[in-house]
Amino acid sequence: MYEEKIVVQNKSGLHARPASQLVELSQQYRSDVTILTEEDEINAKSIISVLAGGVLPGTEITLQVEGVDEAEAGAALSRFLHNLPD
Repeated sequence: MYEEKIVVQNKSGLHARPASQLVELSQQYRSDVTILTEEDEINAKSIISVLAGGVLPGTEITLQVEGVDEAEAGAALSRFLHNLPD
């Protein structure tokens, strides 16, 4: 399993545009992709789940990726989350 703690650094968190981009990127991989916050377990392949998670700027999240392509997916998703667009 790939796991990494990340602090959301952009000005607006996972609002509609970056949430949509995250879901599109997650869906390119066969592995399960989960984002954990203190309150929620978010399925990163579901736009409803990501938007409902309400991830705000400064939130510490844990990215978990588990499956056949977890290393590749984890690296790509980590890069995306570290460089979230505003």
